[in-house]
Amino acid sequence: MTALVSVPVSVAAANVSPSTVTVPEEAADTSRVLDLDEVIVISQPKESFRLRQQPLSSTLFSGTDVSNLGVRDLRELSSFVPSFSMPVYGSRYTSSMYIRGIGSRVNSPSVGMYMDGIPLASKSQFNFHSYQLDRVDVLRGPQGTLYGMNTEGGLVRLYSRSPFNYQGTDVKVGYGMKNYKTVEASHYNKVGEKFAFSLAGFYEGQDGFFKNQTTGDKADQYDEAGGKLRLMFQATPRWLFDYIADYQFVRQNGFPYGVMDETSGTTLDPSSNRQGNYRRNMFNTGLSLSYSGHDISFYSTTSYQFLRDHMLMDIDYLPGDFMHMQQHQTQHALTQELTLKGHHSSRWNWTTGAYGSYLWLNTNAPVYFDSEMNQFLSKNIRDYAYYGMLNSMAARYIAQGMTQEQALKMAAGIIERAGGCSIDLTLQTIPGTFFTPQTNLGLYHESNILILPRLTATLGLRYDYSQQRIDYKTSAVMTLDESVMGVNVNARVSSLLQDKHSRDFNQLLPKFGLSYEVGNNGSNIYATVSKGYRAGGFNMQMFSDILQTELQASAQQARGNMEIAHDAADYDNILKTISYKPETSWNYEFGTHLNLLGQRLQLDFAGFYMQVRNQQLSVMAGNYGFGRMMTNAGKSSSCGIELSLRGSAFDNHLTWAASYGYTRAVFKEYSDTIGGQFIDYKTSACPSFPSTPLAEWPTTVSTSAAALSVLSPSVPTFRRRERPTGTSRTPTARTSIRCLAPTPASTLELCP
Repeated sequence: MTALVSVPVSVAAANVSPSTVTVPEEAADTSRVLDLDEVIVISQPKESFRLRQQPLSSTLFSGTDVSNLGVRDLRELSSFVPSFSMPVYGSRYTSSMYIRGIGSRVNSPSVGMYMDGIPLASKSQFNFHSYQLDRVDVLRGPQGTLYGMNTEGGLVRLYSRSPFNYQGTDVKVGYGMKNYKTVEASHYNKVGEKFAFSLAGFYEGQDGFFKNQTTGDKADQYDEAGGKLRLMFQATPRWLFDYIADYQFVRQNGFPYGVMDETSGTTLDPSSNRQGNYRRNMFNTGLSLSYSGHDISFYSTTSYQFLRDHMLMDIDYLPGDFMHMQQHQTQHALTQELTLKGHHSSRWNWTTGAYGSYLWLNTNAPVYFDSEMNQFLSKNIRDYAYYGMLNSMAARYIAQGMTQEQALKMAAGIIERAGGCSIDLTLQTIPGTFFTPQTNLGLYHESNILILPRLTATLGLRYDYSQQRIDYKTSAVMTLDESVMGVNVNARVSSLLQDKHSRDFNQLLPKFGLSYEVGNNGSNIYATVSKGYRAGGFNMQMFSDILQTELQASAQQARGNMEIAHDAADYDNILKTISYKPETSWNYEFGTHLNLLGQRLQLDFAGFYMQVRNQQLSVMAGNYGFGRMMTNAGKSSSCGIELSLRGSAFDNHLTWAASYGYTRAVFKEYSDTIGGQFIDYKTSACPSFPSTPLAEWPTTVSTSAAALSVLSPSVPTFRRRERPTGTSRTPTARTSIRCLAPTPASTLELCP
């Protein structure tokens, strides 16, 4: 059994924050805590009630909270949210999020993200500079009814400042250890009653904490910059137009992985012979329209998202020259959402809408097999040929009466005198071009009905359709220079794979909830049942392993030039190899939102049980274990609790918050074959680690220590942080690789 326990605690002493207001009372202490979304009002196109009035578990932060906590991005903020993790995987390319143990390191995300109402299309966009935030919402549990597929674990919403509500010019300059530097300037201006705009730009960089011992480069150095424009036009008291354009560029030396001693847990500095790096150009733009009528509100959000990146990765992470890859991606995405929200009755509030998106993704990902990998493969084939001849000859001599030792010695001498066995293999670069467009359509409705004076029922349903396509072309060439017992052979073995496939997925995503109002201060208890869903797809990471395995098998029989032919059955097998199924889950949850002690204290509690079918797991790819692929487990389940407290005292001069999260997840059905050995992972914790780590579910990997932060605008931050881990394998031995996570410039690391 593996469990995760995290106890982030924060205490802030400051002036009155936006999350609190002072209400005159007879008591000497007039502190009172209000819901953050009651104070920082954001127009929500879909929800009819504030978050703490809905039957779900959530955490909210105001912009002041984010500033007081001293965090710079969502990854650092995740330390203060129960059941939420955003680990470091070495670059912005893999910015994965996990809620309640549900997450994805590769392919489609399972936690959704919205920025100012715009849904972000891929995980590569998730870790970005967010400027000055007005509010952050983290919704836990499946949100598929209103937000569709890939929100199985939950949803994160970020909102920037509105120039209608905030005016002025802000400049932020910072400097820290390892030459950390940051500059951000933003201007907010309201031009009359109808038009407002904001303009912002930033630069941030750092020399890095870790040095590559082989190349001498800083293994985690980075620089990023960008600019953002926002235009808001209140055409009439009912019509609002909101346009956003945000461009960001980042260049970083990535993947600071070091070899870990699994016995002692110590990790060496990075030492790859090629310094990995990642570059990303990202441009997101969107237009939101909203109409607020007496009985019905209308919302439209249209977005275009562009991403172009380049990644260089030393796949083995070792000083040896085995393998490396370069990957170029170009992504275009269009999204459109239309929503109607009815609020004409005090007993019935409803939301209905339609969503559509289309994503183009072109990937060019050549894999390079370097000198030591070719030596390794040459030795495999040479040993196969040599020992095949040796054992065959020895068997004949043993049949004639020799001992095994005499027979082997006799056979070895004959082979040597005949010229020996020498085989040199060269596997050339494997090019790969992949076009993987995705289409998603959704229709949804949710009603909130007051069935008794204090009892509200939530009923929702979404039809979700997605199409995943792959159009691939990749090839491989292997040359052989053989000299076996005086027979010389020069062979060239080649293989070309080119095909296209598509898969359609349909899903109904229902939600049922009950919420009962307790007292007259906004407290409530709730229960909810909801379904989560993550689409299936294709593993384009598998092709280099498929080709490498195919060529090596053919090379063992090659006696000249050979071009491997593929028929329909071969392509059917490839399709089965690269495909993975959709993941579905049912979430059963109960909880409460309580306002206590005269509203000086807020308590939120949730308990949940989740059943997952065809759980998607990130595992090491194929025979050689280079790169990751998605596969399906049979069934798994998870359960846990979440507790949050928020309070205020001393006439709102002291605000504090504490949270606790616990998740336990186990496999119900999952088996695999490793090295010819069948392994059953039933009842094992998710993930279950055999001798080499096989799968990942980061929020259940280990028990983490509590985090204690004392925060004040004038006091530096001290925080205990755990370092996330990753794994890889070399061709000759199992080697654990740990991703070294640097400490933010504003914190002091206390890791042992």
